[in-house]
Amino acid sequence: MKKYAPNSPEALARILAMFMITDGNMDPREIETLENLHVYELLGLSRKDFIKVLVDYCDDISDEAEEDGTIHLLASARTNIILDGVSERSKRVICCALALDICKSDNTISDPEMLLLRHMMHYWHITLDDLQAELAKN
Repeated sequence: MKKYAPNSPEALARILAMFMITDGNMDPREIETLENLHVYELLGLSRKDFIKVLVDYCDDISDEAEEDGTIHLLASARTNIILDGVSERSKRVICCALALDICKSDNTISDPEMLLLRHMMHYWHITLDDLQAELAKN
């Protein structure tokens, strides 16, 4: 798996890429949401650099495919390694909020997206109340 510096824009982008791919369906509305929310600027990446992280993530999970082509998108070992790339609380909160926006971009949160969102928030010890309170400060 590609390595990124801890708490880097690329580490955050990879988590968002994971959410975009986790239901097995890349919806164009997810990219639209990134643009509407100015996520590239928020992360400190160009659109091109974000797409590179997304493609690298797809390459990484493709490399992990089993002989029959099965890819375990919600494998907790990989997911936790990716989540460990962000340790700063403020960046985790922003990442959770953006992931939630990505999940909602197609007007439904799929079961895999919900599982990943719950896992991330539990792993990072962040609740929906935390998101609301900490984002209201900004």
